[in-house]
Amino acid sequence: MTGDGAEKTEAGALPSSCQPPQTCDLCPRLAAFLEEQRQAHPDWFNAPVPPFGDACARMAIIGLAPGLRGANRTGRPFTGDFAGDLLYGTMIHLGLAKGHYAARPDDGLILQDAVIINAVRCVPPQNKPTPAEIRTCNRFLRCEFERRTELRVILALGRVAHDAVLMAHGLVRARYRFAHGARHELPKGRILYDSYHCSRYNTQTGRLTAEMFLDVMARMKRELHGL
Repeated sequence: MTGDGAEKTEAGALPSSCQPPQTCDLCPRLAAFLEEQRQAHPDWFNAPVPPFGDACARMAIIGLAPGLRGANRTGRPFTGDFAGDLLYGTMIHLGLAKGHYAARPDDGLILQDAVIINAVRCVPPQNKPTPAEIRTCNRFLRCEFERRTELRVILALGRVAHDAVLMAHGLVRARYRFAHGARHELPKGRILYDSYHCSRYNTQTGRLTAEMFLDVMARMKRELHGL
C-alpha cells in the first residue's frame, strides 16, 4: 500500500515526494521486515527514516541505511547506535552541529549547513540491503539531490553510499573509485568525499579512527568555506 504523496514510480523516475510513505512497499523484503518490527516493537519508529538537518544545507552526509536499534527505533539518522556517537561528536567539534547529542530525537541537537540522508530509507535485515533495494530507493536520494540546489559537498559513508551518490547523479562508478579520504568532482559543481563508515566494527578494528574521520570532515568544511 502506498500513499502520503509518494506513489509508485517507474524505475529511474523521480517520485512525487522525496520521502517514501510510512507504508512503502516498493521493496517487499524490507516492507515485510518492517512489519515484523512493528509487531515486535510497536513503540519504535519502524518506517522509512527521513533526512535530518538544515533544509538549505550545503553539505550532505550520506549513510547506508537505518540501524535496527538506531534510526529505525528513534526515527532520526544515526541516533541511538554507536555510529552516531562518532558522527555527531565530530560534527559538534567542527561547528557543523550545535547542542548536545543524547542519542534521542528530542535531545535538541541542530545541524548547521548540513543534512544527513540514508541511501536506503528502511532498515534491512542484518544491515545489508540488496542491490535491487539500493536501486529502488535511489529515486528518493536522487530527488533530494535534485531539489537541494544549494548542496556543494557530499560525504559518502562507505562504498554503498558512495555508489548510491554516483547512481543518483547518473554517473559511471568505474570513473570514481571509492577510497577513504578520496575527493571526486561531480556535476553541478559538487564535490564528493569518501570515508569508511563510522560503524563500531570499523572503529574497533582500527580501519577507521576518530582522527581519520575528523580529518576528512575538516577537509570538507574547509572546501565548503573556501579555505
